Amino acid sequence: MRGIAVLRRLTEADGVSSLSGLERATGLARSTVDRITATLARMGYVRLDGRDAVLAPRLMELGNAYLAALRLPRLLDAHADALADELDESVSLAVGDRDGIRFIHQATRRRAMSLSFRIGDLLPAERTAPGPLFATEWGETEWARWHERRAADPEDRGFPTVPARSRPIDEAGDEDDPVRRQQPTSGDDFEERTAEAREAGWALDDQLIEPGLVALSVPVRDAGSGRIACVVSVVSHTSRHSAADLRDTLLPRLRAAVAAMERELREAPPAEPAAPSGLAGWTGASKQELGREFIESLARGLTVITSFGDGRAELTLTEVAQATGLARATARRALITLEHLGYVTAHGRVFRLTPRVLGLGFPPLSRTSLPQIATPHLTQLSQRLRDSASLAILTGDEIQYTARVATSGVMSVNVTVGSRLPAYATSLGRVILADLPPTERKLGELRPLTRYTVTDPERLTALLDRVREDGFALVDGELEEGLRSIAVPVRERGGRVVAAVNVAMHSSRRTPEECADKVLPELHAAATRIEADLRVAGRFRRVPNA
Repeated sequence: MRGIAVLRRLTEADGVSSLSGLERATGLARSTVDRITATLARMGYVRLDGRDAVLAPRLMELGNAYLAALRLPRLLDAHADALADELDESVSLAVGDRDGIRFIHQATRRRAMSLSFRIGDLLPAERTAPGPLFATEWGETEWARWHERRAADPEDRGFPTVPARSRPIDEAGDEDDPVRRQQPTSGDDFEERTAEAREAGWALDDQLIEPGLVALSVPVRDAGSGRIACVVSVVSHTSRHSAADLRDTLLPRLRAAVAAMERELREAPPAEPAAPSGLAGWTGASKQELGREFIESLARGLTVITSFGDGRAELTLTEVAQATGLARATARRALITLEHLGYVTAHGRVFRLTPRVLGLGFPPLSRTSLPQIATPHLTQLSQRLRDSASLAILTGDEIQYTARVATSGVMSVNVTVGSRLPAYATSLGRVILADLPPTERKLGELRPLTRYTVTDPERLTALLDRVREDGFALVDGELEEGLRSIAVPVRERGGRVVAAVNVAMHSSRRTPEECADKVLPELHAAATRIEADLRVAGRFRRVPNA
């Protein structure tokens, strides 16, 4: 419970907090915070950077377990993306989480005024378009919970992702404040809006979250139960559509997209069970190595979450124990704790994850880019080798540096993030070009940059074929005399090369043989760690390469 509290505070702090800040925010003793963050760091969920704790991409495997078990993102994301492209408006998928909603997919248009909510963000139901639709299925217990929350938190301070809701003028005493007079006192008509949504089958958000933001929502229903599986929303700005215009012009198209989504759910074959993480043995070994600094119960509890996934939406206690390698008693204690905290629900003999799991780090990490993923690994690589390390992508016939960690020696390679160089004469470029079919390789003008630069097309093609076979490229003095670099590819989940990492140095530092013997293994290890983080971060979203 204390470990999850730390993860929640880190999430609320947008993924970064000092250890002393976590101590203040959680009320835990500093020694407890240190042990928790050390355990999370050992699991790869948190990175300790000086006095700060930073959420790491691997933590997203918790949210991935929920999304995989849910299946909706995998089945419906492409429909949402196509609708966003067709309408040129942002489209989101949301699920209900008690008396709030959480986003499970965002297809956002890039504009000056655009949607800023992230996957996993929690919003109060009454200030959204999906909220009234989910509320049509609430019973007395859910409505009582909603009234209790509204009374305890009238300004929505418990929802840090949305602007605070203003109090009514007669309570706030701000009749003369023009800004406050313009802000909606949302939620007062929520029960009425829910009744209207039940009758109409759709719902509107007319600037309930903040001025200018409007949304139209339609539910996607499960084929078996007929209950709402998720809600699709088209989100716009009043500079483009009023709420009424959004309804009048886009509702037919949104309903057609929902019909296609419901057909997808009906026709989808059963999911094949995926192998769970099975970290139980690893946690025991970590406890032996780190002693009291490793909190085994925390690691085991989080491991239980990862036992769910594709084809594993509902698990019995026995199945959780088998999937994790934990003893039944240990698995049972973990499930009881997770149920108490709201991350698991019990339905007879089976357990399911809840959307609240997405609140464990997923929102800030869902915006992570490849350079952000790579930088900590490049830093470690540079520190180990005492040479500059870089990440680059291919742009046309050039490479563009997107992340870099430079050494501070008297003689170092002078390149900055954003710099572009001809791909054919660099190790980074050759690694990426080698992965492409020969007909898709854009080489540009092959100019001799030094006396060693390879400019003969046939020879260069042979070099690229060799790089593809060897899995690395070594370039010596072709870009600049005295500069030697070695690079390896970075591959996404499907195996396609999306970037490359390299180590560059003056030729006096190491011979080509020393680069292959000493640098290449370290380079491969760094690329493997980057790819592992990229696979987790990119399982249910596209990770930006720059």
